[in-house]
Amino acid sequence: MANSSKSQNWIQDAIKRKGAFTKKAARAGMSVEQAANKWSKKNSKASTRTKKQANLAKTLRGFKRS
Repeated sequence: MANSSKSQNWIQDAIKRKGAFTKKAARAGMSVEQAANKWSKKNSKASTRTKKQANLAKTLRGFKRS
């Protein structure tokens, strides 16, 4: 399988607004992890965009930096 630059940088396409969720969490006085846990719950009144950002933050939490 060939390693093209597109397949190696797939995560850049998932992040549309870099740093936006971190700023939201800071304004709310929470860490990113706390905000992601709170805002990704089913009955949360957060906007759809914020819920998607929270789910992405939870997904990316497990990735290690290389």
